[in-house]
Amino acid sequence: MESFSHLSSALPAPWQATVAAQLQPGETLSAWLELDLDCELRYRATLLVLTDRRLLELSDPQAATAQPDADLARAWVVRQDLSLSSVERFSIGTLQLAEASGRLAHWRYTVARASAVAHLVHEFDVHLQRLRGESVDEKGAHQLLCPSCGTSYSDALDECPSCNAAIEDDDPPQYSALFRLWRFAKPRMGTILLGGILTFACTAAQLIPPYLTVPLVDDVLTPAQEGGANAVNWRLLYFCLAGLVGSELLAWILTWARNYVLAWASERVAADIRNETYSHLQRLSLEFFSTKRTGDLITRVSTDSDRICNFISLNVVDFISDLLMIAGTAVILLTMNPLLAVITLVPIPFVAWLSSWVRLRLKQSFRHGGVIWAEMTSILADTIPGIRVVKAFAQETREIDRFDGINHRVLSVNDRANRLWAFFGPSIDLFTGLGVVIIWAFGAWQIIQGNIKLGILTAFLAYTYKFYTKLRSISWMVNATQRTANSARRIFEVLDRTSTVPEPVKPIHPGRLIGAIELEDVSFKYGNRTVLSHINLAIKPGEMIGLVGQSGSGKSTLINLICRFYDVADGSIRADGGDLRSFPVEEYRQNIGIVLQEPFLFYGTIADNIAYGKPQATRREIIAAARAAGAHEFILNLPEGYDAVVGERGQSLSGGERQRISIARALLIDPRILILDEATSSVDTETERDIQQALDHLIQGRTTIAIAHRLSTLRKADRLVVMERGNIVQVGPHHELLQQPGVYARLHKAQVEMATAGAPVAAG
Repeated sequence: MESFSHLSSALPAPWQATVAAQLQPGETLSAWLELDLDCELRYRATLLVLTDRRLLELSDPQAATAQPDADLARAWVVRQDLSLSSVERFSIGTLQLAEASGRLAHWRYTVARASAVAHLVHEFDVHLQRLRGESVDEKGAHQLLCPSCGTSYSDALDECPSCNAAIEDDDPPQYSALFRLWRFAKPRMGTILLGGILTFACTAAQLIPPYLTVPLVDDVLTPAQEGGANAVNWRLLYFCLAGLVGSELLAWILTWARNYVLAWASERVAADIRNETYSHLQRLSLEFFSTKRTGDLITRVSTDSDRICNFISLNVVDFISDLLMIAGTAVILLTMNPLLAVITLVPIPFVAWLSSWVRLRLKQSFRHGGVIWAEMTSILADTIPGIRVVKAFAQETREIDRFDGINHRVLSVNDRANRLWAFFGPSIDLFTGLGVVIIWAFGAWQIIQGNIKLGILTAFLAYTYKFYTKLRSISWMVNATQRTANSARRIFEVLDRTSTVPEPVKPIHPGRLIGAIELEDVSFKYGNRTVLSHINLAIKPGEMIGLVGQSGSGKSTLINLICRFYDVADGSIRADGGDLRSFPVEEYRQNIGIVLQEPFLFYGTIADNIAYGKPQATRREIIAAARAAGAHEFILNLPEGYDAVVGERGQSLSGGERQRISIARALLIDPRILILDEATSSVDTETERDIQQALDHLIQGRTTIAIAHRLSTLRKADRLVVMERGNIVQVGPHHELLQQPGVYARLHKAQVEMATAGAPVAAG
């Protein structure tokens, strides 16, 4: 339990006085939580305070500052029958205080507060344990919050118990990810087998030199020491020296060949992994990307695949070579002197135990490190493309601090792994060094007893050196294996995901559509939230439909369903009479052209961006599309014209210029169905007029579905579809809807009034 004076300094300043005023004599503060939403999901600060007696709710910190003695709190005495629990759905969480008869209170929060909520719930449960007389750690250690899972645990523990339990339970699946890499290695098996043969031959060549030391010492050097030069067996000396040189040269050539062959194979395995992971990402639905950060996905495709490449080309090769060397050495040692060989094997059980002990502790560090490293990459992926926003709002210092914070977390995790690894290496050296001392002692005793010659002991020591060196190298595989297993697991997390927009089992090829679209009793949900409910709408070929409604009415969702970025929950959408789910996704989308509110341009030339949907387009076709989009003139004014390189996301061009290139891109593919998602909302009135002229060329003869927040831009639509809360409430031409009381008339009147006042208003 921590005193108020200890925790109060961490409280936000506006709350400190009122929290002190609310505490009863002798009451101590255990934990606090500042929530950021009220029950109606409006941003509002609320403070929950847990003491050794009560749970308090404090509202309105400004009022608390002005009137610290006022009664601004609700309080509940902590009893055995109370429970405090939290649940999160998407970006919103609910914290609930309940008793046996029902709920007493609840609070809402964004997931940014999830870790702090978990800490408060944990502290509340600890209080209940004390009330029930259950055993609780009373050492008075401070509580830490795990950055990976949000679990609160005592700083007396070295590791988060929840993460440890989860990792231990996940042990088989994690290593199974390494074995699953076999399917990427299988196509390269011929090269890998060649590398295996070279590895075996290389190991055999490396085993020759120590064996030659036996006759060199016993039959050449020892007689020479005793009888002088006349006693030297020169022929045997030359043979042994030639054998030593030849075996070293042979081992060098075989090692070079092995390394090259296996590096060649591993690079191609890694390239296959990158290709398949990236290809799979491209085929996943938008739903997957809405829950992932860009930096995390980039790390999986690049860093994790590169780590696997290094593991295969370096670590696995060395591991197999080391195993062969250990096996070959053990056989030779047992052949030369079984008793001395058994003594040589004494350190192995200690090394195996130490490796297992270290493996379990490194696993958590590497998993946490992978998560935090991905978070750091995500910050870079967010802030570098968004550097203009960062500078516009003068948030450079904030972003530097944010990066510094995550960088310190990376440093902390790596320091922990390095401390463990720094202990592990010298410990292995200690065991193997003691093994060498034992061999010297026993070997010396054997020579004194006349059981072996000096050459045998010399060869034994040479083989022992190789044996222990390879044993130490194998123990180092713990580090590489843990890191690579974690990388493989992260890659297969992507590859195992299936798209929520699956390809049909028996596809119907749509060819070039006419453009008739029919929505029949269509409903859609995001999680448990219903977004569209029983939508029925028929769109004729070549008809222009305008979607109108307030933000959140379901317009963009309807377009996403027509593009088949998502599949309907109920009902069906048909194009030319065929269910969209029966068409191959890529073939169907080749009939669709999209012009977005914020056009996205890729780094490259203007010509490449216009031809993005039709890479084989000729320069004549590209220019024709640019002319129709009203982009030809400004493109020619650029120094390199159509070969001018636009910056990342087209930042070197104005918003209107980017939009006209986007229209040209849509024109070039000649789509039968055209989607305009607020294509003119982010430009000025004059630019809008120019873009509207380009759009007039684009919509001719095409089925067009347009969303626009300026109702005036939809007057050319054949019909307007007015949406409200996921339902279609009105359908008809502009002039007819104006005559009817309802949503459209209200929206139009509001826009006219705001335009008269000089400020345009958005309808959706």
